[in-house]
Amino acid sequence: MNWYWKVLKSYADFKGRARRKEYWYYGLFNAAILMILLIGSYQKNLFMVLYVIYGLGTFIPSVAVGVRRLHDMGKSGYWAFLIFVPLLGGIALIYYLCQPSQSGENAYGAVPE
Repeated sequence: MNWYWKVLKSYADFKGRARRKEYWYYGLFNAAILMILLIGSYQKNLFMVLYVIYGLGTFIPSVAVGVRRLHDMGKSGYWAFLIFVPLLGGIALIYYLCQPSQSGENAYGAVPE
C-alpha cells in the first residue's frame, strides 16, 4: 500500500525513476479500486460517479509512474506512446515495463530507493 501512496504523492512527477515494484503495486491497487467501484456501479449510480471521478483523478499519476518506469530502464518517456499502436504496441510496452532496472545512475537519475 505504501507504493500506492508514494505514486499519488508524486502526482505529476514525470522526472526520475520508478522501480518495478512501485509501478506494479500501484497498478494492482489502482485496478482493485477501479474494479470495486465498477462492480458497485451495477447496484448504485453513485458508484459510477465515483468510478469516473477516481479514474480521472488517477490518470495523470498512472501515466507519470509509467514514464518513470521507462526512465528506470534508460528509455525515454515517449516510449509510452507505444500504447497507441494497435495490439503489438501494448504487448511491447508491457514487455518493457517488466524488464529489470538499469543498474547504477542513468540519464534520468540515481537508482530509486
